[in-house]
Amino acid sequence: MKIYDWIVIGAGITGAALAYELTKVGFSVLLLEQYEISQNATRYSYGGISFWSGKTPITQQLCEEGITRYRILSQELNADTQFRELDLLMTIPVDMNPEIMLQSYQEVLTPPRLITIQEACELEPLLNPQVISGALTVKHGHVHPEKITQAYIQAMVNLGGEIEFGNFLELITTPSKKCTGVKTNTTTFYGDNVVICAGGISRKLLKSMGITAKIYFSHAEIIETPPLDIKLHTLVSPANLQRFQLEAESTQIDELWDNPDTEILPPILDVGVVQLLDGSLRLGQVSRFLVNPQAEINSAASEQWLRESITKILPSLGNVLGIWHHCLVAFTQDKLPLIGAISEFSGLHIFSGFTSPFIFVPPLAVRFAKFVSGYEDEIIKQMSPHRWHD
Repeated sequence: MKIYDWIVIGAGITGAALAYELTKVGFSVLLLEQYEISQNATRYSYGGISFWSGKTPITQQLCEEGITRYRILSQELNADTQFRELDLLMTIPVDMNPEIMLQSYQEVLTPPRLITIQEACELEPLLNPQVISGALTVKHGHVHPEKITQAYIQAMVNLGGEIEFGNFLELITTPSKKCTGVKTNTTTFYGDNVVICAGGISRKLLKSMGITAKIYFSHAEIIETPPLDIKLHTLVSPANLQRFQLEAESTQIDELWDNPDTEILPPILDVGVVQLLDGSLRLGQVSRFLVNPQAEINSAASEQWLRESITKILPSLGNVLGIWHHCLVAFTQDKLPLIGAISEFSGLHIFSGFTSPFIFVPPLAVRFAKFVSGYEDEIIKQMSPHRWHD
């Protein structure tokens, strides 16, 4: 019977990066994923790398480490992640004062620049000038979400790591509260350590073991298009992003998350669009705070809402051919991920809850792998899943 040093549950960007870094430092690693064709949040994400956005000393340091990592990552992984730096255009609604919006960004690592309506339309010709009072712009990183994930996985395999596909059923534990493996629909895998990188289903997975963790999720919805002849010059996003504020509000009463029929807050829509290098677009996003991860969503009504909202900002994109998709997006109370050992079971860890995964996952995966190898790391310690009780 083979016993791995680490079993990593979830092969989105989070699990893939961590599995690679653990393998890189010499551990035997098994990466477990439910779907051979990805259906996770990474698959439907923008792939944006907000290396300019850190507000605290820790997040600013991680932003700098993250962008430094990306600039060498394609070469290290021997794969084209389609990393690039492009203009982020953050639109300011017509009824909002641009100067006030600018002030709200002054604490970030690289504050964006305020531009006029005319300058915004020169930067992004598809923009509707009638619905904005100006815009903010800053350089923003971007990768192809699936390509970087597959690059991490292939590099892990090249180093001797393994990946298996199957439906997760349960964690294997002993009477002495030791986690010793994972049972799937096909077999049971054994490991000295198990780490949960399951994004939006991490809360449900932990709850099945009687563990209550301060990790939450929203239902995110986007429209994905095939490659199009339309040329988008920037990554478009609202300057007054509602999602982060509502994520924080949704966690104020933790008991609400124990009732599967609850909708904690009304849905919101942050109109954003990115174009991948193959010409395809991802337009979104609707965020819903439904406690049930399997909640039914009216896809037709949601798609109509998305298209009407996109048409107002980018008129030529509202009716393009595309398919509505839905996934779960993990988050925490304080926008920092949960990283570290779960005290209820020895050998059980978590590496999840990334609000901005593409900037924070790569540097924190490096740090976590070194930390569990015996190196001290104060940043990893501050992201403990028990930090609200320590």
